Amino acid sequence: MPAPRTVLLTGAAGGVGTLMRELLPAYGYELRLLDVQPVPGEPGALTLDLGGTDPAAREALRAAVRGVDAVVHLAGISLESSFEKILRANIQGTQQLYEAVREEGVPRVVFASSNHTVGFTPVPGADEPRMSVDAPRRPDTFYGLSKCFGEDLAQLYWDLHGVETVSVRIGSCFPEPTSVRMLSVWMSPDDGARLLHAALTAEDVGHTVVYGSSANTRLWWDLSSARALGYAPRDDSEVYAAKLVAEHGELDTGAPDQAHVGGHFCTNPPIWPH
Repeated sequence: MPAPRTVLLTGAAGGVGTLMRELLPAYGYELRLLDVQPVPGEPGALTLDLGGTDPAAREALRAAVRGVDAVVHLAGISLESSFEKILRANIQGTQQLYEAVREEGVPRVVFASSNHTVGFTPVPGADEPRMSVDAPRRPDTFYGLSKCFGEDLAQLYWDLHGVETVSVRIGSCFPEPTSVRMLSVWMSPDDGARLLHAALTAEDVGHTVVYGSSANTRLWWDLSSARALGYAPRDDSEVYAAKLVAEHGELDTGAPDQAHVGGHFCTNPPIWPH
C-alpha cells in the first residue's frame, strides 16, 4: 500500500513510543500522538484513557482516529499487573480502539504484541529450529494473555470488518541489550522503526503476525514473516555479548527463570508501578 501520511501513535509517552516518535518521521510520517498521560515536549499530543467507557471518552477516541491513514498501537500496560488493570488498559482499551478504527474507516493497525504471548515456550536449543509465529501460544502473565487477546481481536476485525493488522511480537526494544537473555530478543530502535515502516506499507497483510527483533546471532525466533513484509534488519546484539556474558555468565536454561522464552516473567514478573 502507499506509505500512510498520517499515523496515530498511541502510547507515545512510553519507552518504545518515545523512540518511535523520534524515528518514524524520517520515513515521511506525520504523527498524531496519544497517551494516557501528557507527552513530554509535545503540547499538541492527545491525552486519553483508551479504556474509558463513558460516551465522551468513546467520542474522543473516534475523534483521535478520524482522518488518519493508520494506527500504531503501543499503548497499554507493558508489565504484569492485576487482571482488573490489564482488562481495562490492554483488553478493553484495545477493543475500543479497534471499534473506533472500524467506525472511522481506518484501513490498518500495527499492534504491539509481545514475546510474552509465547513466554512459557522452552528456550530453543542451539541445534533446534527457530520458533515460528505458528508455535502454540503460551502466555506467561496476564500481560502476555492480553496480547494473545489483541492478536485474536486483530484477526476478528480482519475477518469480520476488513481492518488489516500486523501484530508485532516485540522482544526488547532498547538502545542496547541489558541482559544475556536480551541478546536473543533485542530489537534496536532503528530496526524497530524499519519494522514498523514495513508493517505500515506492505501490501495485502490481512492479519499478519511477526516477531520483532534485530538480526541477532543468538536469535530464538524465525523472522521470515517480518522479512516478507520488506523488513531488513541491520543490527545484531552480538556486539554487546562479551560485556554482558562477562558480567552475568551465559544463559542457564536449567534455571527456572531462564528456561523459558519469557525469562523471569515466568517466575517473578516485574509489576507495573501504577
